[in-house]
Amino acid sequence: MAANPSGNGYWLFARDGGIFAFGDAPFYGSTGGQGITSIVDAAVTESGRGYWIIGADGKVYAFGDAPDLGEPATLAYPTVGMAGHP
Repeated sequence: MAANPSGNGYWLFARDGGIFAFGDAPFYGSTGGQGITSIVDAAVTESGRGYWIIGADGKVYAFGDAPDLGEPATLAYPTVGMAGHP
């Protein structure tokens, strides 16, 4: 779960990549229903107009104004979290 910077909405991020928006948190898309079963964390952009989700395998999915900055080619350990940087 992540709060919209406005303080008037939030997103719920499901393990399968589904994203659910509440209040004034805009929906920018999701990977739900695409067979992804390992989403472990999410981060919201500073503007609140985008978000990233990350899988245990290190795959990053960007939505809205969140830039796609790539991802690690290989990981020695499963990914367990992420954080955005303003």
